Amino acid sequence: MSINATLFVQAIVFLILVLFTMKFVWPPIAKALDERAKKIADGLAAADKAKSELTAVNKRVEEELSATRNETASRIADADRRAQAIVEEAKSRATEEGNKIIAAARAEAEQQVIQARESLREQVAALAVKGAEQILRKEVNPAVHSDLLNRLKTEL
Repeated sequence: MSINATLFVQAIVFLILVLFTMKFVWPPIAKALDERAKKIADGLAAADKAKSELTAVNKRVEEELSATRNETASRIADADRRAQAIVEEAKSRATEEGNKIIAAARAEAEQQVIQARESLREQVAALAVKGAEQILRKEVNPAVHSDLLNRLKTEL
């Protein structure tokens, strides 16, 4: 064989190999590469979608936390105001109760003072009668001199 014929036969074999590869080998490889590219594109799209959803969810979570903080702060403020009101009410009740107790004690003391004065008046009247008996050296009858004794009690 001559070199030209060998070169020509090798060119034909190469051409057959190229046609076989283009017909049977290349389409499955191209299909696999296209599927792989589609999967990668779908994955990137899903990642972008998930990223945007994550951003939206984070924004909602931040809003919810802010709302919860505001609500908690308002509840704490309400509780503080309510506690202050309860303390003020308890103070006013205690003051009223103390004033009632003081008034009752004053009334009782006043009553005891009046009773003590009456008791002292009676004792002074009895002493005055005894003194008058001693001075007059005769018995003074309380039934007979009741008007005089009552006047003496009122003067004292």
